[in-house]
Amino acid sequence: MIGDFSNNSDNAQTFTRRALFVGALQIGALAILGGRLAWLQLAQGAKYKTLADKNRISMRILAPLRGQIVDRFGVPLAVNNQNYRVQIVPEQTDNLEQSLRALQKILNVDEETVQDVIKTSKKTPKFLPIEVKDNLNWDQVAKVELNLPDLPGLSIDVGKVRSYPFGTATAHVIGYVSAVNKAEIGNDPLLSLPGFNTGKTGIEKVYDLEMRGKPGASEIEVNVVGREVRELSTKPAVPGDRVILTLDAELQRFAQQRLEQERSASAVVMDVHTGAIYALASAPAFDPNNFTRGIPASVWEELLADIAHPLTNKAVAGQYPPGSTFKMVTALAGLETGAITPSTRVFCPGHYEFGDNKFHCWKKGGHGTVDVVEALSQSCDVFFYKCGLDIGIDKIAEAARRMGLGSKLGFELQEERPGLIPDKNWKLGYTGESWQQGETIVASIGQGYIQTTPLQLAIMTARLVNGGKAVEPWITGAVGDRPEHGSVWPDMKLDPKHLQIIQHGMYNVINDQRGTAYAARIKTPGMEFGGKTGTAQVRRITKQQRAEGVKNEDLPWQFRHHALFVGYAPVSAPKYVTAVVVEHGVGGSSAAAPLARDLLQLVQERDPAATPLRRE
Repeated sequence: MIGDFSNNSDNAQTFTRRALFVGALQIGALAILGGRLAWLQLAQGAKYKTLADKNRISMRILAPLRGQIVDRFGVPLAVNNQNYRVQIVPEQTDNLEQSLRALQKILNVDEETVQDVIKTSKKTPKFLPIEVKDNLNWDQVAKVELNLPDLPGLSIDVGKVRSYPFGTATAHVIGYVSAVNKAEIGNDPLLSLPGFNTGKTGIEKVYDLEMRGKPGASEIEVNVVGREVRELSTKPAVPGDRVILTLDAELQRFAQQRLEQERSASAVVMDVHTGAIYALASAPAFDPNNFTRGIPASVWEELLADIAHPLTNKAVAGQYPPGSTFKMVTALAGLETGAITPSTRVFCPGHYEFGDNKFHCWKKGGHGTVDVVEALSQSCDVFFYKCGLDIGIDKIAEAARRMGLGSKLGFELQEERPGLIPDKNWKLGYTGESWQQGETIVASIGQGYIQTTPLQLAIMTARLVNGGKAVEPWITGAVGDRPEHGSVWPDMKLDPKHLQIIQHGMYNVINDQRGTAYAARIKTPGMEFGGKTGTAQVRRITKQQRAEGVKNEDLPWQFRHHALFVGYAPVSAPKYVTAVVVEHGVGGSSAAAPLARDLLQLVQERDPAATPLRRE
């Protein structure tokens, strides 16, 4: 018995030790677990809460409304219109293809679109909507809405699309927006949004960042598979800045319509004193609305193949020999250097002989003896041939550059081209050859190497008639609340008497019966204008062709001379200038002068300079 009791006592002690050991292990495990839980709850709680929220809450970027573009009077030039589109949610239909086939009976949805939607549905979650067709008109929307019970999964969604009310009339100035390409995306999350567009040309490109605005954000609660449950909060997007241009939309529309009567032409209408652009047109043009919705390949190829270059803004990027419009520069250089005086007279027999070469005047029988005013008004080539030789090419080039020719003017549109004003150093560096006197002769009447843009010709004219102020062109009145330009320009210190002589010649071009554009004069009292005609050779008519009586209009279109005209109005107190180029115009300068007359008459009637920019 005593032995049994001893055994029981030993067993009890062993059990107690084991129980204590197990208990200690349990307590230790519980302590470790409790510590870990405390660590996770207290020290790491915020971190894991954030991770949980990220799994539970989806942040969506909200695209801002693109800023409007308006003219000086507040007339919209680029706006955001409602874009009705039909979309389908695959999970809401038992048969995706069947729903799309049903839609085809109501709307014109091509087979390629149907197959694209089906392919897209296999790559994306079934609860996400897929666009089927956009840019629906109201009748199409009504048809879809009426038939929704028979169109499972389909619905109408309302978005925004960039629209250009004036179409081709403002295409080159305003430009257009289209889809973001891969090279543009970068780190801006806005650019990765489906359907987001950026500016590609014109003002749309120049102020793309300002007009984009700032994105908003929407906090959406989603379930485990990513389906939306509810919206938790929203931070609205901030619309982009409004861009106000100096353009007069009606003048711009009229200019475009007049230019389109020619196969290829461009024109600028500008304020003589401030440099504000009231019209900047180029024809042929294109419809920028096509680009916002994705231009068809056939239309794009047609635009590229057109030899009249409808995609080029020829008012700022077209480079042409200025022809006789350059004679005013030669006259100024001659008066400044003393090579000619107001009383200098030159006899014109219809040609000018220099060495073994004969340089013809445009008037076969010649002009007789003329002074500088008569040489300008009658556009006598011989007077300027001799004048140019007496001045020299370097002095002519210097005067041309002071008038704004031969380099970019710092204009807002990035398509602007520099043109070219040659001199001795330029030729030596470009060709390795010395300048020849014969090249001075042709340069004196705006031919040879000289290249100018219509915008530069408008600036040249403005500087000649505004008292010698170095005016520069600008078209942006304001971006948001930030004004873009002033209108105080430096004085070029030109002799007023020289400017008066040149203006007298320009007045006679239009208002003297012997003037080269007398037929294009404005007869309304107080609206009379002055100007200068120009014809720029594209391909020289050979001696044989001249003997055969070949005329400019007999040549193929692309080889005919360009017709140019620069003018100002009114003559009593210059306020507006214009520059017009008609490519390969039939009839030489007579093709451009009537167009310029119509522009100068309308701009005087509308008088945009009298109305300040509407900034509200």
